Amino acid sequence: MGEIRIGPSGLPEAASFEESAEALAARGYRACEIGFAGGFWLDYESAPALGEALRAADVALSVHAPLAAFLGHVEREKKFKMALGMLDHTAGLAKAAGAGLIVFHPGFLLGRERERAIADVVDQLGDLRTRLEAKDRLVPFGVEVMGRVRELGAIEDVLAIATQVDFVRPVLDFAHMHATSDGAYTNVDAFASALEATDEILEPDVPFHIHFSDIAYANRNETKHLPYGEGTLRAEPLRDALERFERPATVISESPDEESTQTIGAVLLGESATRRSS
Repeated sequence: MGEIRIGPSGLPEAASFEESAEALAARGYRACEIGFAGGFWLDYESAPALGEALRAADVALSVHAPLAAFLGHVEREKKFKMALGMLDHTAGLAKAAGAGLIVFHPGFLLGRERERAIADVVDQLGDLRTRLEAKDRLVPFGVEVMGRVRELGAIEDVLAIATQVDFVRPVLDFAHMHATSDGAYTNVDAFASALEATDEILEPDVPFHIHFSDIAYANRNETKHLPYGEGTLRAEPLRDALERFERPATVISESPDEESTQTIGAVLLGESATRRSS
């Protein structure tokens, strides 16, 4: 099994980036994913300091783009241009902070056949490449598996996009996949199948990037993240599936509480939650 890095979605609240990084390390975390869903709270002046603090604590950084920053719009009009601008800005901040990956959403069907929507995403990623290359900001992007069964973003969609765009990687959100499969991710083979399909298209030594939490769902659509143990998604089969691969993995917990993230980390690393946070 490759090295596993585990961490939360979001920085711990602290007076400085150094203190946030130290808090992550003290809790046993070696990864963190910051997000801009509520706006761009990081700027170009402070981003290098964040990156330096996390590197000093041996915490790998990834960034989640704003939720509106999706591609695959039907027309290249206002919303597309805004999304392109947000992804451009996110890439600039990610590069300044030394982040390893930018996670973004694949968008929506918007009345199109699935193949047409995927083709539009791929085409518009070409626009993004042109814009980022001109600014020396072309960093790895990760397209996330989504949690609504009748929308764009199934694992097959994500793999199809990543196969066609060389700076894009799949991001496996097993909570979303558990929801859209009506709770099918209960055994090792289910996890291993998704990991194997991803492993086949990733470059050597590039980590799996995984989102994980317990999940509530209805009609095969996600409803909310749950504290670990309240739903039916468990970390043991993910741990056992990862053991089949030499590829490293970064697992970001999107759990709503610290105790859940500690428990998930303990399961994946074979440690006690008490020991991890001591």
